[in-house]
Amino acid sequence: MSDHLADDIIDRRRLRRKLTFWRVIAVGVALAGLFAIALAALPEDRFGPKSRPHVAKVRIEGVIVEDEDLIQMLEDIAESEAAKGVILAIDSPGGTTAGGEAVYEAVRRLAETKPVTAQIGTTGASAAYMVAAAADFIVARKTSIVGSIGVIVQYPNVTEMLKKLGIDMQTIKSTPLKGEPSMFGEPVPGAEEMMRAMLLDSYQWFKDLVRERRDFSETEIDRIADGSVFSGRQALANRLVDDLGGEEAARNWLTGQGVDEELDIVEWKKAEPAPNLFWARAAAQWLGLAPGKKSPVDAIQERLFLDGMISVWHVGR
Repeated sequence: MSDHLADDIIDRRRLRRKLTFWRVIAVGVALAGLFAIALAALPEDRFGPKSRPHVAKVRIEGVIVEDEDLIQMLEDIAESEAAKGVILAIDSPGGTTAGGEAVYEAVRRLAETKPVTAQIGTTGASAAYMVAAAADFIVARKTSIVGSIGVIVQYPNVTEMLKKLGIDMQTIKSTPLKGEPSMFGEPVPGAEEMMRAMLLDSYQWFKDLVRERRDFSETEIDRIADGSVFSGRQALANRLVDDLGGEEAARNWLTGQGVDEELDIVEWKKAEPAPNLFWARAAAQWLGLAPGKKSPVDAIQERLFLDGMISVWHVGR
């Protein structure tokens, strides 16, 4: 065998060894990637921080509506054996009355399974205070805005604007009170009375809820539930909250209820899209179109044009 042929054979063997090496590396990387994807797809409450004993933290922020994802998360916490106690971190001016009712009921179901405390941040008013009242213990900052127990209905009247634009809005309806009060004309007789009766019924329900949860007398609830807002210190004096402070105060109460003070606080969040949508989410975020993110205009519209009766506090315009 010539030296040239022997060198060729040696080179081919070296090449095969290199190819085998890189094939093994490629297969290893692929398997590691598949394992990472599979691991990411596994429920966090089985293999992540939620699988170990902890204190669950839930943020309730912004305008409160009948949020099915939030309600489902509260139900999941109720079923979790690892969650030993719950802190509701509330920072909201309120929202729809029906939305507050739905979240309130979900919190009460949760409180039947484990101790729940609410910690009010900047604001916990109207429907947000309704949710806080569902907890077994309420903490607020000294300067938090608390209260605003009441219900309100607001609707615009664009009659004069339509006249200036030369637009005449005509309506045909089955009965006089159908669709009343309307933004396109003066309320027909009985429309405002109908709305006020409905509003007062919801207001009485809200008052009774707070009276029962905070153990107020009829005289006390009538004095407090006049729509007034209070600072955290005033709210404590009026027994709308139980203590002043932040998360530490809420945690101390849980410790007093038998929850181990050494447990980590783990924030529960609403379910994210499936892992296989990672690249689609990344592209949407890069384009500024990420799901769930609201533009400033959308946020303002949500704040100003809530449907139906609302329990929300805001500075008058």
